[in-house]
Amino acid sequence: MHSSLTLYLRDPVKVPVYDMSGSQLDEIELPPIFRLPVRRDLIRRVFLSAFTARLQPKGRDPMAGKRTTAESLGIGYGIARVPRVKGSRRAAFIGSAVGGMTTFPPRVEARLWERVNRKEKILGTLSALSATSITEIVRGRGHKFSVSALPVIIDSKVLGEISKTSDAEELLKKLGLYDDVLRAKENTRWKAGKGKRRGRRYKEPKSILFIIEDHKSPLAKSLRNIPGVDIATPKTLSILHLAPGGEPGRLTVITTGALKALEERFKVKTP
Repeated sequence: MHSSLTLYLRDPVKVPVYDMSGSQLDEIELPPIFRLPVRRDLIRRVFLSAFTARLQPKGRDPMAGKRTTAESLGIGYGIARVPRVKGSRRAAFIGSAVGGMTTFPPRVEARLWERVNRKEKILGTLSALSATSITEIVRGRGHKFSVSALPVIIDSKVLGEISKTSDAEELLKKLGLYDDVLRAKENTRWKAGKGKRRGRRYKEPKSILFIIEDHKSPLAKSLRNIPGVDIATPKTLSILHLAPGGEPGRLTVITTGALKALEERFKVKTP
């Protein structure tokens, strides 16, 4: 559990709670974590830290291109003073020679991870979570929806009531969110370069983020094949889910149980 934080908050926000049929069941007030100020600079910094932490260091063999008998002949021969293989004039060892070493190769000691302070990481995540409740920011990110209040809150009973992808799509249509799925589907495209041969064939835009308390529930399994949709639990939720590319305003659907779990994970004191 993270330490408590005291910040200047926006006015309280009330949002409706929907059921499986898309009808409004109740109206609840969002926890204080959704009223925090949106700090784009902090969100970007925390995102870069989380993104670079996943990078795998790579490097070259220190002796690559150097296993040769090549030596420079020196001056006085009317040829360049580059290393030559013994018994011939074939250049070797240097970076400009065929089979030679790489100039300034990548090294495993390179510093890839952009580190941030612990409180910065917490505040950046909370700021990105708060951005999901501001319609202008979510719409400015490119998402398409016709719902009036964000984030969209659904009853936790839906987790066990929906088990088919077709039913999940029908729920999104009733909630007014399916246009964003179509946007992700229409803009999915082939990548350029060699990545197509290495299991990275398509570039798929990010669509709806579902925050649910059980990632093995029937609803979670029914959402797996919908374009652009991601699933996260309150425990595993990170800046990578909330602000892909470092840009806040992800279109988010949260269950009532997950909303309570988020409030418990991130404690915010109101002044």
